[in-house]
Amino acid sequence: MVLYIFRRLLQAVPTLLLVITLSFFLMRLAPGGPFDSDIQAPPEIEANLKAAYHLDQPLLTQYFLYLGNLAQGDLGPSFKYRDRSVNDLIATGFPVSARLGLWAMALALLVGVPLGIWAAMRHNRATDHAVMGVALAGIAVPNFVVAPVLALLFSVTLGWLPAGGWGDGQWRYILLPVVALAIPQVAYIARLMRGSMIETMNSPHIRTARAKGLSAIEVVLHHALRPALAPLLSYLGPAMVGIVTGSVVIEQIFGLPGIGRYFVQAALSRDYTLVMGVVVFYGVLIVLFNLLVDLLYGLLNPQIRYED
Repeated sequence: MVLYIFRRLLQAVPTLLLVITLSFFLMRLAPGGPFDSDIQAPPEIEANLKAAYHLDQPLLTQYFLYLGNLAQGDLGPSFKYRDRSVNDLIATGFPVSARLGLWAMALALLVGVPLGIWAAMRHNRATDHAVMGVALAGIAVPNFVVAPVLALLFSVTLGWLPAGGWGDGQWRYILLPVVALAIPQVAYIARLMRGSMIETMNSPHIRTARAKGLSAIEVVLHHALRPALAPLLSYLGPAMVGIVTGSVVIEQIFGLPGIGRYFVQAALSRDYTLVMGVVVFYGVLIVLFNLLVDLLYGLLNPQIRYED
């Protein structure tokens, strides 16, 4: 297994390099620059700023300088937050985004998996259609609509919860963002779990278990649940990364100091290094979570072996 993990990580290097290269050059093609503002700086000051950040160098030279620093684990200084590095900003924002994302995914799994199983056990009945209809609505309504509605209802109208802010991570402040993040994931997970469970329940080994006189609960828990979770794992890899680092809209709406909010502000201000840092960090997480999903397949299916 150790050799398999090493080989997978080695294979990810060209993919990450391609993502870094495309992001680096495409970002430079966008109009504007990190030092453009409504107040025009004197030419000599702007020239000094560009020289300090190597922006006066040819683009190819900037690219190789960035790769050299990246190889040493240095994501560079931020252009917008002049007194902080990109490493510091990601280290500050990621725990906030990770906490929101992990709680949201836990809530989505806690609600979505039982809903999907329940709908599958009542296939083509009114309950099944009702659950899938609600799930489809959860997918169709974007979270930038759900979040303001939740804030309007529970903060402005009822006054039960704060409308924004972090508040040292107290549950009163993170409850609404977590729910807003979890709602689309509940819908996706419920639909995936329903389809997978229906297919698994029609398998020969399930018919054999039923023929032995096992109850429906025993069949689901001991024979159908493990193979039915396999397709869900494939979804959870990128979904986990997306919900942990991609809660851009939610963090903006609720004013949370997460990595998604930093990414939006960096994109608007052409903070090249911060945008690149988030992209690289996101790519690494994708690789690691997909590898973790592949390893978890071995727990769900003992027939899978990762031979060295």
